Amino acid sequence: MRMAITQIIRRDELICRLSTGCMWDVAVIGGGATGLGIALDAALRGHSVVLVEALDFAKGTSSRATKLLHGGVRYLAQGNVRLVYEALRERAVILANAPHLAQRLPFVIPAYRHWDRFLYGVGLTAYDVLAGARSLGKTQWLGAKETIRALPTLRREGLVGGIRYWDAQFDDARLALALARTAVQQGATVLNYCTATELLHDGGRVAGFVCKDQETDATYTVRARCVINATGVWADSMRRVDAPRVPAAFKERVQPSRGTHIVLDSSFLPSNEALMVPKTTDGRVLFAIPWQGKLLAGTTDVPAARPDVDPAATTDEVSFILRELGQYLDRQPTRHDVLSTWAGLRPLVRPDSDETSTQAISREHDILVSKTGLVTVTGGKWTTYRVIAQDALEACHDHGLLPKLADCQTQGLHLVGATDHVPAGALARYGSEADLVQTLPGADIEIAPGLTEAMVRFAARHEFARTVEDILARRVRFLFLDARLAARCAPRVAEILREELSSDPALNEFNQLATQYACAP
Repeated sequence: MRMAITQIIRRDELICRLSTGCMWDVAVIGGGATGLGIALDAALRGHSVVLVEALDFAKGTSSRATKLLHGGVRYLAQGNVRLVYEALRERAVILANAPHLAQRLPFVIPAYRHWDRFLYGVGLTAYDVLAGARSLGKTQWLGAKETIRALPTLRREGLVGGIRYWDAQFDDARLALALARTAVQQGATVLNYCTATELLHDGGRVAGFVCKDQETDATYTVRARCVINATGVWADSMRRVDAPRVPAAFKERVQPSRGTHIVLDSSFLPSNEALMVPKTTDGRVLFAIPWQGKLLAGTTDVPAARPDVDPAATTDEVSFILRELGQYLDRQPTRHDVLSTWAGLRPLVRPDSDETSTQAISREHDILVSKTGLVTVTGGKWTTYRVIAQDALEACHDHGLLPKLADCQTQGLHLVGATDHVPAGALARYGSEADLVQTLPGADIEIAPGLTEAMVRFAARHEFARTVEDILARRVRFLFLDARLAARCAPRVAEILREELSSDPALNEFNQLATQYACAP
């Protein structure tokens, strides 16, 4: 099924639906990958759906990933074959459903010991076997010269060879946006900057929520047969709202883990292939991948004390990535070379043990239905968002919260913009909608390379953009790629937004955020 209609998103019309007083089938709190996936799945099954997000879609975890769609090579090493197989299957689904936002990518693991080369080769051959017909390319054993040809700036001293394998890369924020827009096309009401402030109960059961429009401060009562808590690292906070009288019996389900990434100039690794280090000094996997003309490196994995809205990359984490990466390159990157940094919090599911290392916590998802009927979804990863949504709705059916109108229909659903003929350059992110972007005012006026005035107008009219940050962080990825460049673009972006939305964007707040992305404390 391929979506072809591009519609103007009118916020006032979506807000108006909240004031009708109707009974919704499904009400979702949280507009990240999980919540948006659930909203789309439920709408396709014929349910009436409303979703509210307190900030912008994917502002948290879902826009701060490593941009990889992968089965998880290290999960295979841990023996979690089921999770790897599931993720490999879902990787193929996303590549088919959003080819303008996801592409296959070769990875090279350099080996400085013959035993490591053998071990990696055997493991990745098993990875190929699990992928089966969905394999994106055959694992190859590389000699030292072949490895250098693939990664020209790799440290040569002691190199014995490498292993090339295939996974995939995607634009996380824009995939979330495509899910939101496709859900609206399927009849869902999806709103950003609308906060669920309290849960409604009727006869001891969750019956909806009260939400507040952040732009007008107006409040709305949303009544629903089924309420789904998809708030990621804030899931436990919403669970406490559901059961405030039993603090002693409350057991937290989420262990936030902070992952930090840095962006460097592509000259540090001028290649169309990615570097993968299977084991850093702290036991994590390190990636250095080509991304939108830059080099993206990460990630760390450390426990986070609290779920911050804009978690900052720490000096130690940035230094760790630079140090670990420098061991594999012929030129050591420094803090001066960093173009942008960011951190994101992953909502990992707490194990029953007292294990505190987030590296050891499973990336599988967890669905919990409370005594009041609140459905809470935690854990998981981007690659398996569609399965998470399917499982969440099946849990709603199994607990009698929703009638089963139809089976899941998202596997063959092409998302907004999907096309087999992806445009070149900056227009690639728009897929089949690239021609429409070019018809808007300012299509020939560049704000910066890769960003035209028309793209800003398209974001405001069709892509839910409400702020300068929405555009420069998530509609185009300038804030993630080069924070200083994003700050230079911000004034003109604000002027265009002011014209499109008849409101005054918070430019000072954006500039403060750009400083945070450019320089970790």
